[in-house]
Amino acid sequence: MAHLEARRHISPDSGFHVTLHPHFNEKIRHHIPPEPIREAFAPPKDRVQLSQLDEKQLDELALLVNERGVVFFRDQDLTTEQQIKLFEHYGVLDRHPAQKDQKFVNIKGSREDHREILKFTPWPSGDFHADTSFEINPPSYSLLRMEEHPAVGVSQYGLYDALSKAYQTFLDGLHAVHTSRLQYDTILDLWGTGPNRPPIDTHHPAVRTHPVTGLKALNVNPGFVTGFAELKKLESGGIPGPNETDNPLIFCLDKILEFLAYHIHSADDHYVRFKWAVGSVAMWDNRCTLHRVIPGTYKGERRGIRTTVFGEKPYFDPESESREQRWARERQNAGPADGAE
Repeated sequence: MAHLEARRHISPDSGFHVTLHPHFNEKIRHHIPPEPIREAFAPPKDRVQLSQLDEKQLDELALLVNERGVVFFRDQDLTTEQQIKLFEHYGVLDRHPAQKDQKFVNIKGSREDHREILKFTPWPSGDFHADTSFEINPPSYSLLRMEEHPAVGVSQYGLYDALSKAYQTFLDGLHAVHTSRLQYDTILDLWGTGPNRPPIDTHHPAVRTHPVTGLKALNVNPGFVTGFAELKKLESGGIPGPNETDNPLIFCLDKILEFLAYHIHSADDHYVRFKWAVGSVAMWDNRCTLHRVIPGTYKGERRGIRTTVFGEKPYFDPESESREQRWARERQNAGPADGAE
């Protein structure tokens, strides 16, 4: 920016820069681009086919997902049977509480407005979440393959880094209360199917250490977290209203959770957006990413097959570092670049 032509022109009257429109800027007006305007073309199809990966390559894919959080592939030829076999490489297949098939879950297009649903159920079905984070062993990897689609994930590494140091230290010592009870009720009431398992409540570290990268990740999501084990209701800012004290799950949202929900929804610089198409595949690390159903209704059919495997029980290592801390340490160890002073 230091070489802008406009910076060179100062008004003798005011002493400030004269704003030069590019049309009057000789440097720009007389420039002749060395190349012509490009014509539209069809890029080659993705040469990586997940169906052809061997075990070593599948391990390398997992490492890439650990590092990136989510990896996308287009124009894949995977069948449901191949997808199941591929994902069994990563561990024991998870089974969603509402899942009828033992090995995969159908992700269908919503015919409901998720904002309107909140009038009738306390479970925020359209909000950010990590899949079944209430499990004793929450999922590690998930893979969604789109079979039919009409014409967003969030990094929990980045969410942790974006917090102040004081807030990071505060959350490092807390356990988030994850529950399936709100989803359990909604499955019965709205989805018209019986849950496979009883509801479950678990306490997991509010900040977890990733077992592969060793990095700290925020482990709180609006979809399943209802409070913090170490805090009293008044300490976290929630004051039960009339008729709310009988049911601890029906109370005004904790101020801490309210802030973290805002923090997640405002983290545009940590989002990744992907335009789905038939044959598209996404594989993500459920331990350090969040995702959501976009509220509203779909126009056209949508159907995907998701396979998920159980991961380790979440833990927190106080000696682990954040992503920003690691980057800073690596920059310091690298020293100045060649030729730099």
